[in-house]
Amino acid sequence: MTNGSVRTIIKQYVKRKIPGVNVIRAHMSIGAAMLINLSDVLTSEGMQISRELPLEMTCFESRMGSFPITASTPVSLRIRNAGAGKARLEGGVKLTFQTGCDRCLTEVSTELELRFCRTVVLKAEDEDADELELTEERQLDVETFVHNEILVNWPAKILCKEDCRGICPVCGQDLNKGECGCDTFVPDPRMAVIQDIFNKNKEV
Repeated sequence: MTNGSVRTIIKQYVKRKIPGVNVIRAHMSIGAAMLINLSDVLTSEGMQISRELPLEMTCFESRMGSFPITASTPVSLRIRNAGAGKARLEGGVKLTFQTGCDRCLTEVSTELELRFCRTVVLKAEDEDADELELTEERQLDVETFVHNEILVNWPAKILCKEDCRGICPVCGQDLNKGECGCDTFVPDPRMAVIQDIFNKNKEV
């Protein structure tokens, strides 16, 4: 699935307001500084603005879990007019999250560098288009925008190291620290019938 497809799904969640689905909001305190009014940029040919905004988000939350943000650069944004009712947004932010290894569950510090390059419109005419729609007040909610960018760029798998051995399925010991001695042999279920016949013959 492409990033554009994921963004389309997110926009559909928001518009339909599906109960129990919380993919658009982050755990944050939104201040006036995180709302950028783009009225002039959208209506003035050649106009451009630049902003460096401190990120107020302290934790990224989604259906995948809750991940504290331990470090963040300011959100860098450059927005320029791209025609009537449109603007081009470029920029980025670098974040560090407190996460867990997907194999051994050890705490891992995960860095994510986001680069933005999006078209901003007053109202998206095509729901499948990779466009960023503004609020009715022609404002860009920077915190929500960054949250959604984290969501579509989140790593498919987080590991403490590439050759992580994970945990023992029997006792739960971290196998990176040594063997536990548990019998982890899993018999082929297709051989169960033959094993039953063998056991019955032994009893006779």
